[in-house]
Amino acid sequence: MNKKDLILSKKLLLSYKERLEKEIIHRSNKLRIPPQIFNEIINKNNEINALNKALKNLECNSPFKEA
Repeated sequence: MNKKDLILSKKLLLSYKERLEKEIIHRSNKLRIPPQIFNEIINKNNEINALNKALKNLECNSPFKEA
């Protein structure tokens, strides 16, 4: 994986994670769920946690670490 691919992968994963979080917030607001509850939902969401892990893994194992 070259540096461009790595950067693109990180951007795509981050973008998807942000869309998921926004969707949870949007639906929670529609249902009038309090912010502390939907923040807990976001923090416990398996898919978001997997995306966070993947982003961290890409960052830690990148051969192109920025100094």
